[in-house]
Amino acid sequence: MKLAATFRIALRALRRNKMRSVLTMLGIIIGVGAVIAMVGIGNGARAQVETQIASLGKNMILIFSGSTTSSGVRTGWGSAGTLKIEDAEAIAREIPTVASVSPEIRSTAQVAAGNQNWLTQLLGEGPDYFEMRQWEIAAGATFTEQEVRAASKVAVIGRTTATQLFGSADPVGQVIRVKNVPFLITGLLKPKGMSLMGSDQDDVVIVPYTTAMKRLTGDVKLRSINVQAVSAKSLPQTQQQITALLRQRHRIASGMDDDFTVRGQQEIAEMATATSKILTYLLGAIAFVSLLVGGIGIMNIMLVSVTERTREIGIRMAVGAHGRDILLQFLVEAVTLGCLGGVLGIGLGYAASEIISRLTDWPTTIPLFMVFLSFTFSAVIGIAFGLYPAWKAAALNPIDALRYE
Repeated sequence: MKLAATFRIALRALRRNKMRSVLTMLGIIIGVGAVIAMVGIGNGARAQVETQIASLGKNMILIFSGSTTSSGVRTGWGSAGTLKIEDAEAIAREIPTVASVSPEIRSTAQVAAGNQNWLTQLLGEGPDYFEMRQWEIAAGATFTEQEVRAASKVAVIGRTTATQLFGSADPVGQVIRVKNVPFLITGLLKPKGMSLMGSDQDDVVIVPYTTAMKRLTGDVKLRSINVQAVSAKSLPQTQQQITALLRQRHRIASGMDDDFTVRGQQEIAEMATATSKILTYLLGAIAFVSLLVGGIGIMNIMLVSVTERTREIGIRMAVGAHGRDILLQFLVEAVTLGCLGGVLGIGLGYAASEIISRLTDWPTTIPLFMVFLSFTFSAVIGIAFGLYPAWKAAALNPIDALRYE
């Protein structure tokens, strides 16, 4: 029997019971739709994390003070001031794979300008911080190395802070007061958006770290240090060298816990995507169960179809059809159910992704290879679960089939 004729017979058989065919495909439709929607949401989440990680800068390593153990109590990142300015200087001086270093002071402060005031994040940084973070200036300029050494009262502010204090006016050249200390605004940063932790990166005032330590916070130690490696390949080696250098400088004996934490960009990205990976696996498991249920539904309906069409099978065999023709006919019906379910499921998945994207303002991206894979898997499900009913139909005895009532 020609394959085209077999497909026509299969489609005619499926059209006889349209509702039953649709209900049979429902498991495949839901399964494939769940896979497509899951991939779209997962890729969108990954893209957002990658964008936020990229906002940290290129080849970044973050060093946090803390992770010390005292009286059996282990403290976390930034919980103890264990880093010094000399540590940052030693990293820049002694590790050849380090491109630049910026000591960091973090705090919050009430900032005032005229009759406006705003609670914002205060950062004390080095002059290389803006280039490390790839944070461009929208207006004005950043502070210089000379201003850092002199602990000058200059500041660079983010877009959100500028809007809250000055509205639409140009903030460059204006004076703000931070803890009653006047600062001259030398630059306005371009917007960066949300951080990995969900905070507004543009709600910030950045001053020289020396100024922050001497005039604002009174800190004598650092809470963190930003380091940029010369290349992505050198990141692991640079992390190891930083750890070894700081252990040596802090006189940490072998077997003792570090009093600092070193994290590379890749590690931060993995930590940020850990939750989304778990959700992706969970959705994948649900989708797999749906496909499995859909396959069982196809097998069940095909077995019912074999029973209902026993006399038809007997007549076809009596007029010359071979067992392989009967096998092919029922197998094609099962594959057709799987493929049609796959196509409808792909459409459902695209629709669900688009709806989720519009309702939650969450970007979704669906790669073409996943569409092809989903369709192929639907066909495989049809073959796998349609093989037994097709074999059972082909194995019928023509005489017994003709006698069947």
